[in-house]
Amino acid sequence: MAERDWYAWHAPYDDPDSGLSRRLSWVQDRVRAALDEAPPGPLRAISLCAGQGADLIVPLSRHPRRGDVTARLVELDPRNAAVARRLAAEAGLDRLEVVLGDAALTSKYADLVPSDLVLVCGVFGNITDADVQRVIGYCTQLCAAGGTVIWTRGRWQPDLVPQVCAWFEERGFELVWLSGPEYGQCCGAHRFTARPVPLERDAVMFRFNDHDVRRGPDRGA
Repeated sequence: MAERDWYAWHAPYDDPDSGLSRRLSWVQDRVRAALDEAPPGPLRAISLCAGQGADLIVPLSRHPRRGDVTARLVELDPRNAAVARRLAAEAGLDRLEVVLGDAALTSKYADLVPSDLVLVCGVFGNITDADVQRVIGYCTQLCAAGGTVIWTRGRWQPDLVPQVCAWFEERGFELVWLSGPEYGQCCGAHRFTARPVPLERDAVMFRFNDHDVRRGPDRGA
């Protein structure tokens, strides 16, 4: 089985009619909404498996709260990380850091959690259902009280999205927004209504599945 090229995987974002392009616009809209609704003062944001970072960098670069946000994007592919760094530099986001490394490690976020905005996009479609549940559990450590988790997942059958929402709700999150079931791609946003749990240091939150490149771009689906 050939390893997927995660840099080439981003190509459909350039097609405005693709499902991934639509999903990206949803994520960006939810980032803007979370920033609009955030209380005054400094804000923290983290992005797991950030890819090229457009889901956070683009809306943040044009938002009036941009100067309030300290952000960290964690990405394993050096080519994608380089694109994200370039986009952040072009946008003048000097408080946004792109870390090259394994986004599954809690240690990558230790000094920036709990965060007001947590992006888990491009993750749930590439890990086991058990790991999806596990990551949602870790979101109670990553997300600040009143903060927002934005996530994505494909609606292939069996559709895990209702269960994802239930797992969030069981852990003290309330649904803020969910894309319609008529779309193959899904984006959701949940607000944390409980108190964050202290971060478990040096934990591994998930492991990516093996992928056959012939299956096409389902990362983040």
